Amino acid sequence: MSAVLQPAIATATARAFLSGNEAVARGALDAGVEIAAAYPGTPSTEIVETLATFPGIYAEWSTNEKVALEVALGASMTGRRAITAMKHVGMNVASDSLMTLGQVGAKAGLVIAVSDDVGFSSSQNEQDSRFWGRFVHLPVLEPSDANEAYAMTRDAFALSERFEVPVLVRLTTRVSHVKRMTQTSAQQAPDAGQHGYVKDAPRWITTPNHVAKRLELRAERDAALALEAESSPWNRLEPGADRRIGFIVSGPAYHVVREACPQAPIVKLGLSHPLPLGLAKQLAASVDKVLVVEEVDPIVENELRAAGLTVHGKGVLPRGGEITVTVLEQAVARLADDASHNRASQRAASVFPRPPTLCAGCSYTGVYFWLGQLKETIICGDIGCYTLGCGSPWDAMDMCIAMGASLGVAHGMAKAQEGDANAKAVLAVIGDSTFLHSGMPALANITYQGGNVTVLLLDNRSTAMTGGQNNPGNGHRMDGTIAPRIDFARLVQALGVKPERIRMADPYELPTFLKVLREEMKVREPSVIIATGPCVFTPEFERRAPLKVVDEDCNGCARCLEVGCPAVTVTRREQQTRAGGKVVDLAWTTIDAAACTGCQLCAKVCSRGAIVAA
Repeated sequence: MSAVLQPAIATATARAFLSGNEAVARGALDAGVEIAAAYPGTPSTEIVETLATFPGIYAEWSTNEKVALEVALGASMTGRRAITAMKHVGMNVASDSLMTLGQVGAKAGLVIAVSDDVGFSSSQNEQDSRFWGRFVHLPVLEPSDANEAYAMTRDAFALSERFEVPVLVRLTTRVSHVKRMTQTSAQQAPDAGQHGYVKDAPRWITTPNHVAKRLELRAERDAALALEAESSPWNRLEPGADRRIGFIVSGPAYHVVREACPQAPIVKLGLSHPLPLGLAKQLAASVDKVLVVEEVDPIVENELRAAGLTVHGKGVLPRGGEITVTVLEQAVARLADDASHNRASQRAASVFPRPPTLCAGCSYTGVYFWLGQLKETIICGDIGCYTLGCGSPWDAMDMCIAMGASLGVAHGMAKAQEGDANAKAVLAVIGDSTFLHSGMPALANITYQGGNVTVLLLDNRSTAMTGGQNNPGNGHRMDGTIAPRIDFARLVQALGVKPERIRMADPYELPTFLKVLREEMKVREPSVIIATGPCVFTPEFERRAPLKVVDEDCNGCARCLEVGCPAVTVTRREQQTRAGGKVVDLAWTTIDAAACTGCQLCAKVCSRGAIVAA
């Protein structure tokens, strides 16, 4: 057996201050996990990132979530406990294989940790991953905090093996990122007795003649899991003296209910699917009204109504965003028709707004400086740091849908304009990690169909948006060891782009980059411009001496602000009336030497030469 798969060093029972993500990783370690695979995505990134720091565990950044799930499944099939982690939108990518896992199940414990970005902290949509439990027929565990995240993850592996099914551990941003003291327990060594693959074609080969039997077994498993939910210690009825309203709640909203209504009876759901109807009926029989508190969709609410219970939920609670104490108190007041019922006032935030922007010295900055000035061009964006190109001062993006979608949408736009005399040029912007994640099939389709699309492949040698993780494009694995490095020029040529339509460009050389961009936009066939500049947080990035603004040479034209670098800030503004009555807005700037990386972009757009080395 490979050295990386040897049992990890044993840990004693202890308390640790952990985030929910760290607690899931520690729970997996102490459950004897041996294989971990993921694609980084906030708010789930730290789960496998933490697992990679433990000895005895093989951990990898896979090229996408579907691959990561399949890696974990393969490990489970060979008798090794495995975990995969992803954010909510990553489950969509993994869903093709996930659906079949509901039929074939698992051998060694297989846990799928998914973190839903409730409140849109860093995602393009708000999604409730509990639906996957119902859709795929998987049990769902919902921790309310880091302490439960640890314990539930440990229990998930045992539950997975007992019922031979993958177990979904559903987190939210609040659970994933908030820390608390967590009780850990003795580490369990991997079970070497179950190691090894045993051929079982009727189970693992999902041909039509095999599937019917697996569906029968799945129905039997569903019934057994329903009984498990009724008796599970993760589901409990907590009595309370105030019987006006009883609550059914799961996830971090449990703590909100406990704080807002400490005397109310509560059914706390930990194993939330299958739903323990017996406990819900006990609560309903003992209170005047039942309020279901869940983030974000009315899943439990609808199931209870379908079972014949009268409950309240999204009629008084919001259908999106996190449920806070204030939100819950106002919902209870509406439900009780009592304006005095502990209602808290909503106060406007007094924090100065700070919109997200690219980092000082980012190679994407020069790209978007020019893209923001292409007014008659359709720019299809994608998921990554370059998504920020939609904001000020660039405003250089017309759409952003999902990972890898820029190329497919751009192709559709180009085809829709064929034969139109007023057709606009179409650009697709995508990063290196995103291209490897899900952009390659779309580029193959563009070349195959002859789409008139110019692709900007932005190679910053990192999966930067989620913290700078390695990927196949930078030549390093998760643990930093050397790996084969993808040659993007050769790759896009293999996908059908003609060699003469593959251009390399330095995004810091503004005039040269613009020249290449204009030339390729005139071409009536698939074209790829590879703009390479390492992320400022990678070891490859070379920080140079910072710059400064020479005040006496600055005329306030504010051209440097159009670059969008956060190191360049305004010191004063004024308006001047020029000859003919034209009013001009002027701004004088300074450069934060601590933030400046010396990339020279602002100096190259300054026509006065007022920006020089400090």
